[in-house]
Amino acid sequence: MLNLLKETLFLNIPLSEWLVFICLTIIYFLLIIAAWKFTLDKAIAISLKTSNKFDDLLVEVLKATNKLTLGFFAILLGIRVLDFPEKWSDRLDSLTVVMVGIQLTLWLTKCIGIWTNMRLTTHDGEQPNPIITAMLSWIFKAFIWSVLLLTIMASMGINITAFVASLGIGGIAIALAVQNILSDLFASLAIGLDKPFVIGDFIVFNNVAGNIERVGLKTTHIRSIEGEQIVCSNMELLKNTIHNYKRMSQRRVLFKLSLSYSTSVEKLEMIPMVIKTIIEKIDHTRFDRAHFKSFSELSLDYEVVYFIDTNDFGLYMDIQQSINLAIMKVLKNLEVEFALPYLAGNNIKVQMSNTEV
Repeated sequence: MLNLLKETLFLNIPLSEWLVFICLTIIYFLLIIAAWKFTLDKAIAISLKTSNKFDDLLVEVLKATNKLTLGFFAILLGIRVLDFPEKWSDRLDSLTVVMVGIQLTLWLTKCIGIWTNMRLTTHDGEQPNPIITAMLSWIFKAFIWSVLLLTIMASMGINITAFVASLGIGGIAIALAVQNILSDLFASLAIGLDKPFVIGDFIVFNNVAGNIERVGLKTTHIRSIEGEQIVCSNMELLKNTIHNYKRMSQRRVLFKLSLSYSTSVEKLEMIPMVIKTIIEKIDHTRFDRAHFKSFSELSLDYEVVYFIDTNDFGLYMDIQQSINLAIMKVLKNLEVEFALPYLAGNNIKVQMSNTEV
């Protein structure tokens, strides 16, 4: 039987050597798997005892090990017992480098994925930046896989210099063909770096008003106050002046009050102090001024300005309603009439201010 195995050839190699190759490959594979499991178990045990994130990262990376890659690596180790020609030995060395490179690339890709998830997790109320994180993740992964591709090509004897030069020329042609997409891509990069808004902010531009739901590489999704979703190109969005109400530290409110010409001078002098007293009694407000501003054709006009120390629109409306009702009660007691067709609280104007109260 042994003589038969030695005399029978397959690819000019005796079957006995092929049998040795198969046995060694199985042994190498079992040893590699055992070493991998031993290392993984040790890493898990260490990670449970410490609060260091590096241990958890090592565990996740080891779990990402591809058993198929380990199997190919075992085959490349076992096949060296076979008597191949010298040119095949060089090719086996190249394949070994490629398999090691593939596994290292898979590990690094897993590290980038874990880093991306960590960056997109909110810490201490800090809003994550999904745009920059996603773009950096893509760039890192593209770089790693490009290095692997160039390594494989170099091991196959391909001229990398000429290949890279051809890619540069092709890249220029592709960039010209997709310049609109690249414009949106760079616009998303600008949004990520400058942060004119983040997810959850309430913005207004042109006739659009709503909350930011998602900021992508090409478009931004906005949930309007009417309820529908608005998808806007990043480049077109940045061309507009954007009002970000989420970042208001205080709200400046200006409203006008128009009274009848039948109002006496004494009562006209009282009204600014009356309005000041009303506003100062309300929480979250800071009175600024109240003046008898002008003589209109049909009315005597007052202008009132006050500040609210919050960006909550609902609270602002509650405060303005309270002020309007209080003014109406006081004017009724004073027997002062509004000038028709104007009403108290008409022409209210709200302005933003970033000045801290």
